[in-house]
Amino acid sequence: MTSQAHDQLAAATTAPLSQRSSMPSIGSLVRRPEVGSLIGMIAVLFFFSIFGGANFMSSGGAASWLNVASELGIIALPIGLLMIAGHLDLSVGSMVPASSMTIAILSGHYGLPIIVGILAALGLGLAVGFVNGVLVIRTKVPSFVVTLATLFALAGLTLGLSVILSGSTSVALKSGPIAKLLFGDYLGGKFEVTLFWWIAAILIVGFILNFSRFGNWILAMGGDAVSARNAGIPTDRVTIALFMSSGLCASFVGMSQAILYNSAQVAAGQSFIFNSIIAVVIGGVLLTGGYGSVVGIVLGTLTFAIVNQGIFYTGFDANWASLIIGVLLLAAVLMNNTFRTMALTYAPRTKLSARR
Repeated sequence: MTSQAHDQLAAATTAPLSQRSSMPSIGSLVRRPEVGSLIGMIAVLFFFSIFGGANFMSSGGAASWLNVASELGIIALPIGLLMIAGHLDLSVGSMVPASSMTIAILSGHYGLPIIVGILAALGLGLAVGFVNGVLVIRTKVPSFVVTLATLFALAGLTLGLSVILSGSTSVALKSGPIAKLLFGDYLGGKFEVTLFWWIAAILIVGFILNFSRFGNWILAMGGDAVSARNAGIPTDRVTIALFMSSGLCASFVGMSQAILYNSAQVAAGQSFIFNSIIAVVIGGVLLTGGYGSVVGIVLGTLTFAIVNQGIFYTGFDANWASLIIGVLLLAAVLMNNTFRTMALTYAPRTKLSARR
C-alpha cells in the first residue's frame, strides 16, 4: 500500500514503545491533512473580523456563516470520504432539489403524513446513491462521468415529474410542529437546527474514519484500489456504501430545506455540486485519494462559509466573492501540497544522533 494512512499504521506498529510514547514531532504534526486548512481558516477569520466589523463577529453574523456551513458540511462529509476513497459524486446537486420536491409533493400537494414524505425523500437519496455505486462498479467508468450523467438525469426527472404530479416547479409545504422542530427551525431566531445534525454527522463520520475498520478500508482504497481488493477488502461494498451515504446526506439537506422554508423548488441545490468539493479540497483532501481527515473537512467547510458570507459584511463589492473563493481554493491546494511535501521530507533527529 502506498497511502499515507498505511504508512502511518506501519510506523506505529513497528516503532519501539519508547518512540510511540514520545511527543509528536514537527514532521508528524505538519503531516496532518488539516494543518493547511487550519491556517487558512484562522487567516480568513482574522481578515473578516477586521474588515467585517462588529456585525461579522456578532451572534447574527456568526449565524449567517454557521448556517451555511451546517448545510454544506452535512454534504461535504460523505463527499470527503468518497474523495479519500478515490471517487467523486456530482449528483448531489440534483439530489437536494429532488428530495425537496419529493417531500413537498407527497406531504404538501397530496397531503400525506409528513413522516411519509421524509422517508420517501431519504429513501430516494439511498436509491440514487445505490445506483451510482453499482454503475461505477459494473461499468468501470470513472465516478465523475457516472455521477455527472446521474446529475442531469435526476434533474430532468425531477422537473418532468414535478410538472406532471403537481403542475408546477414550486410546491408549498406545511409541516407539523415536531418535524419543524427537528429539521426546520431556528434556535434563538438565528441558528438553524441543522447545526446539531451537522455536529452529529461529524462525530459519526469521525468515528468511522479514525476508529473503525471501515475507515481503514476507505484510506486503503484511495491509496491503491487494486492492492486493497487483493488484500481482501470488499471494495465494491465500500464503494456502494459511500455513494449511498452521499445520496442520503444530500437528500437530508434537501428535505430539511423544504421544511425550513415551507416550500420546494426544482432549481434549488445546484451550488452544492462544486461548493462541497471546494470545501473538501480546502480541508486538505487530495483529489487523487488516500489522504484526508474529518477535522480538515470541517475546517474547510467553515473557511468556505466564512468567505461566502463574510464578503457581505465588508465594504467590498459582493461580486468579488467568487474571485476570492477561487483564489482561496488555489491557495489551499498549494498550501496543502507544500505542507505534505515538507512532512514527507522531514526527518526528525533521534535521541542517539542528538547525543553525538
